[in-house]
Amino acid sequence: MPGLIRGVARTAVVAGTATAVSNRVSRRQQGRWAQQEAAEQPAAAPAPPPPTQSADDSNNTIAQLKELGELKSQGVLTDAEFEDQKRKILGS
Repeated sequence: MPGLIRGVARTAVVAGTATAVSNRVSRRQQGRWAQQEAAEQPAAAPAPPPPTQSADDSNNTIAQLKELGELKSQGVLTDAEFEDQKRKILGS
């Protein structure tokens, strides 16, 4: 019986050591992968979205563009003047 207990104990120690080593290797790999991902993140980060306009600003912009279009269709503005004013309204 003592030989059987000694064999079971030895197997438990070997299995426990193997599990501990395997877990440590897995944690190291996860740590390295996390570092690699963190290093890649800033380079691949998308540009922040442009500031959004409020509903009042959007309605005002649309009204200005409609008025500008009417002036162009009436012949008051040339194509170049229309494009220039449109760029100013849109802020680009």
